[in-house]
Amino acid sequence: MLHLVSFIVLLYRMKTQKSCRGVSLKTQVLFLITFCCRYLDLFFSFVSVYNTLMKIFFISATATTVYWIMTRYKSSYDLENDLMHGDGSFGGYGAPHGIIGVIIIPCFLLALIWNEGFEAFEILWAFSIYLEAVAILPQLFMLQRTKEGEAFTLLYIFCVGSYRGLYLINWIYRYATEPHYWQLLVWVAGLVQTLLYADFFYYYYIALKEGSKFQLPG
Repeated sequence: MLHLVSFIVLLYRMKTQKSCRGVSLKTQVLFLITFCCRYLDLFFSFVSVYNTLMKIFFISATATTVYWIMTRYKSSYDLENDLMHGDGSFGGYGAPHGIIGVIIIPCFLLALIWNEGFEAFEILWAFSIYLEAVAILPQLFMLQRTKEGEAFTLLYIFCVGSYRGLYLINWIYRYATEPHYWQLLVWVAGLVQTLLYADFFYYYYIALKEGSKFQLPG
């Protein structure tokens, strides 16, 4: 439900404010690639109506976000701060070529090395796990460069980070209750993803506790 809320919050924020300022296009592109690779089983495996609808929603909501940033709200897109390096080597608007070499290729190579079966779907599934773990990096770097964030954008990041953090509890529970449950690949990627949010969570909590403006140090 936190994951679902994160999509609703982001789309609502962009629609009502008619702006995408503070939202990283590169992070949204990475999430779109993640969901498209992970949910290929939509074409050959049916679990439930709920499962199918949620997968379709995740893909379509992320695609809508990317489309809006690149078209409807293009004028408010903050290209200058949607970079990982001050020299702009993380790529430019509309063609996020920088993330291919910095994030996508390393994740794909890792998926070729460490997966749960050397088959096309398993490799793409592992790739999506690794990619999701680091997809938030452009968004966090944007926050770091601007030093602050808009309330709905911060809530979106909080929901995405919390949803993944709760998986840690789920894995511990399953490990304790399910015989032979072992998913080291997923555990490592999930832990890395949660740790990437640690700094954000700390300063977000401080801002809420003190009623002050959120600021992420450079």
